[in-house]
Amino acid sequence: MVIIGCAGFPVPATRYFKEFLFVEVQETHLSMPGPGTIRRWRREAPSGFQFSVLGPREIGQEGFRDGTVVETALTSLGEVAKDLGSTTAVFVSPPEFANNRANKAAVKDFLIKARTGFDVVVWEAPTAWDPDVAHTLAESAGAIAARDPLAHGIAPGLSGYYRLPGPAGHKSRYEDPAIEKLAELVQSAKHERATYVFTNVDMFADAKRLRKSAKVA
Repeated sequence: MVIIGCAGFPVPATRYFKEFLFVEVQETHLSMPGPGTIRRWRREAPSGFQFSVLGPREIGQEGFRDGTVVETALTSLGEVAKDLGSTTAVFVSPPEFANNRANKAAVKDFLIKARTGFDVVVWEAPTAWDPDVAHTLAESAGAIAARDPLAHGIAPGLSGYYRLPGPAGHKSRYEDPAIEKLAELVQSAKHERATYVFTNVDMFADAKRLRKSAKVA
């Protein structure tokens, strides 16, 4: 199964729901969406639509270490996920999160705990980390390490979760050769399930182009 979508709604949700069957909810990163918003999304979303939820930023700011802040954040995220029918949570590390033994241990413990509330847990390491190190760490906790497929290739394993930040940062767009390369990667990957999430400013157009190029329904 190949899933393509965007990080948040780059266009009005009603329009987005006509194009895609997946979104990575960004509102949960800064503050939880209200019950009215959640009900509207559920009402407007087509049958089979899937939501993943982005973990609150304070989890990364706390270094993924257990405590009241992280516990509260996880509980709030779980409540929103339940209301959305989401079983996938994505946690992003802050850029300054260092690759050291203590941080690796904290991340592993956190991911194991998060797995008790979500079927699929995704962790994105800082760009300075070796993606294979991140993969091994996440796998040891039963989680998935997100990666940029154009920068680091296809991940090992039966499942992949790919976040596409733009070739030169959030405000950049992918040119045709990059989209064509992505399509080749999508088609060559051996995953049972792979999710490709565009996070750049032209995410809506770029995701549609990838879907067309990779011949994904």
